[in-house]
Amino acid sequence: MFDGFKRFRQATSGAEIAGVTGGAGPPLLLLHGYPQTHAMWHKVAPALAQRFTVVAADLRGYGASSKPPSDADHAPYSKRAMAQDMIEVMAALGHERFGVCGHDRGGRVAHRMALDHAAAVRRLAVLDIAPTREMYRGTTEAFARAYWHWFWLTLPAPEPERMIGADPEAFLTYKMGHASAGLAPFTPAAWAAYLDAFGDPETVHAMCEDYRAAASIDIAHDEADGGRKVAAPLLAIWGRDGVIERCFDCMALWKERAMDVRGMAIGGGHYLAEECPDALLPHLVAFFSEPSQ
Repeated sequence: MFDGFKRFRQATSGAEIAGVTGGAGPPLLLLHGYPQTHAMWHKVAPALAQRFTVVAADLRGYGASSKPPSDADHAPYSKRAMAQDMIEVMAALGHERFGVCGHDRGGRVAHRMALDHAAAVRRLAVLDIAPTREMYRGTTEAFARAYWHWFWLTLPAPEPERMIGADPEAFLTYKMGHASAGLAPFTPAAWAAYLDAFGDPETVHAMCEDYRAAASIDIAHDEADGGRKVAAPLLAIWGRDGVIERCFDCMALWKERAMDVRGMAIGGGHYLAEECPDALLPHLVAFFSEPSQ
């Protein structure tokens, strides 16, 4: 995976972030979701690198990035802390202003980044998510059954960690295999990367902390924003066969949180970059190729 890309490990004020970078052109940061690593971009990154300088990074707590200790407020795993990491990584790589595309948890980090660091985020794409606060507020039985992990992973440590740790591969297979396309979209190399990362108890704990933060301090940060909206142009893409399509009005919710929103559902489920890369790529290329305002 990522032939021709250069690996990096960059210290930030709160963590050490690992990833890869390659290509030429305007900088574009790619942020993965749960329970994955930057490997999830391997089907689209080479094509994007023909037009952009691509940076694909592991969020703190995930993959090869460090796993800082947490605290009672889960602040070290807030999307604010994760966004700050990426701002510092991009600056260290020479990118003060850039586009960012985030899937799942990475999209939530990107959303917070666009609010906290508006001058740095040129354009923002989010894949198969609606805003966190609004998704919790709109919880229905159908959503809770489909996204059971949103609630279970927030239980106090170490209960979820202990149960996942009893058989990490079985949990990973169950979690990712219950998406609409099953395990078929995941190449052996990518699956091996996810399984390797998920076998680390520190990673499992950090992932749980990510969800605990999402249900608490992240919502507090959203509330503190008041009516402030993302100023950067925002592209929302979600899977026509996924939970977002069934349970939420994705466009309406993003219009509550951003000023300039466009988007659509494409054929596929949750893991769009691996399930339907050929359908996803043209939308990303077109959006991030638009000139800055």
